[in-house]
Amino acid sequence: MNNQNKRIRLALTLGDPAGIGSEVILKALTDPEVTQNCDLVVVGSRTLLTKNYEHISKNTDNSLALVNPADLSMIDIPTAGEIINGVGNAASGAASFAYMEDAIAQTLAGEFDGIVTAPIAKSAWKAAGYNYPGQTELLAQKAGVERFGMLFVGRSPFTGWTLRALLATTHIPLRQVADTLTPQLLTLKLDLLVECLENNFGIKNGRIAIAGLNPHSGEMGQLGTEEIDWLIPWLESERQKRPHLKLEGPIPPDTMWVKPGIAWYGNSVIKNPADAYLALYHDQGLIPVKLMAFDRAVNTTIGLPFVRTSPDHGTAFDIAGKGIADATSMKAAIQLAVELVKQKV
Repeated sequence: MNNQNKRIRLALTLGDPAGIGSEVILKALTDPEVTQNCDLVVVGSRTLLTKNYEHISKNTDNSLALVNPADLSMIDIPTAGEIINGVGNAASGAASFAYMEDAIAQTLAGEFDGIVTAPIAKSAWKAAGYNYPGQTELLAQKAGVERFGMLFVGRSPFTGWTLRALLATTHIPLRQVADTLTPQLLTLKLDLLVECLENNFGIKNGRIAIAGLNPHSGEMGQLGTEEIDWLIPWLESERQKRPHLKLEGPIPPDTMWVKPGIAWYGNSVIKNPADAYLALYHDQGLIPVKLMAFDRAVNTTIGLPFVRTSPDHGTAFDIAGKGIADATSMKAAIQLAVELVKQKV
């Protein structure tokens, strides 16, 4: 964007058309607070979106607020094969992959300032012949970046406090985590997190809490030696290199989330919660994040040349087409994308 007065343009992918992506989009776009600050273009099949709109309108409470697809700006990408609500398959995987490819290409070409992605099913991508761990890795490859990360952001409805949690490792089996973690990897992720806090959230000299890997952070080598072998020396080195930062840790994983929980729910007074939390693997970070903020957390890919956000939930095939999906996280994803684009400007 060259002009600060220019309207923000976001591509909004439909996700797996057999999941709840259509429903949460149709619900989210009825909220003027979501749509008033940006121009949204849905990338996906207009036929399938209309089909879902008619199905949900006919089979659920008439008072359910849904935007009419006829009123939406869309990049219409026809879908081959049969799509059935609740059944992720090769056809739905190919469709969601095509939506993503088109959104990324047009964003890289300057048509959009960012992308908000509805959920996809990794198994459906694999069935369609696309072997990516997730949308994050596809985005990074297409954008040509090697430094990227998954940051989860949620604003508490109780206190207004903002939770930010970055994952050091993402979609890999648990048995590979200890071998994948290295001082070099953590330095890369810490660099990304510091840049993100400064450039995207306006936070300089931030406080960052870093988790240990083992129970009790290894308990002096009794429950694992990674902390003694390299994690603690790495953290001491980073403290010396970054004296302006407040780097806390390695904090035992089972207690690192106590302060964020208090700051989120406001059930007692907590002073100086961290500005961000660095978890070392997927579930170490996402179990507490989803426990606190499942209906409003946003997955943000950092390190890309454009903004990308996504609801922090999956395709929910079990409730697809039933009209009961919660659009709160989709709304939050769109609103955070707008905030991040504005911050970049």
